[in-house]
Amino acid sequence: MKLLIIRHADPDYEHNCLTEQGTKEARLLSEYLRNVPIDAAYTSPLARARLTAAPVLSAHDMTAQVCDWLREFDAQITKPNQDAPGIVWDWLPADWTAVPDFYAPDTWTRPAVMRTDVTEKYRAVCDGLDELLNRHGYRRDGRLYRVTRANHDTIALFCHFGVECVLLSHLLSVSPMPLWHSFCALPSSVTLLYTEERREGIASFRVSAFGDLSHLHQAGVEASFSARFCECFSDNTRHD
Repeated sequence: MKLLIIRHADPDYEHNCLTEQGTKEARLLSEYLRNVPIDAAYTSPLARARLTAAPVLSAHDMTAQVCDWLREFDAQITKPNQDAPGIVWDWLPADWTAVPDFYAPDTWTRPAVMRTDVTEKYRAVCDGLDELLNRHGYRRDGRLYRVTRANHDTIALFCHFGVECVLLSHLLSVSPMPLWHSFCALPSSVTLLYTEERREGIASFRVSAFGDLSHLHQAGVEASFSARFCECFSDNTRHD
């Protein structure tokens, strides 16, 4: 089995749609994936993900199932030196890297700051993914998957960066904190995982591509800056 985790194209958050750049990204993505067999597709209910999925689905003459657990991961916490709650997956590096628990899959929710709805919402995403994989022949068993129907199907998930890292965290059995803060999947990027069944009936997932933007590179289109922060402090780009 293969999983395509596709981040939505460049978003217009204010108007709940895609920017002109995002619309171009979605079109180029659909052209790039036109000859890639997709056996099933699932999408976040949020418009930016569904609009990204639409041209891909049209090119394949198929529809996608809308899954609420694929919406952006919106668990709220109050971070150090902040008065109001904010999203869990956007910390200053100096703050989150100072907490050893954040690096381990079994302890990252232990710190007091995480004792909100973080665990509940994380679990809901993991359960949603496992239920989907079970339907497609792979049943979660500890940190691995029992194969109930081995296959070479390709499943496309259209979603968001924050929840993409939760999915990867669960599939790879790692903490999401380094994924949220040390990886960056730019708009319309594609992450590819595949199963390895090295012993009959027992599968694990491996990442063979992360944040792939080949569809933009081939068209000579520069990637959106959304999700990034300034490369140098003196840059006139986003700091916070």
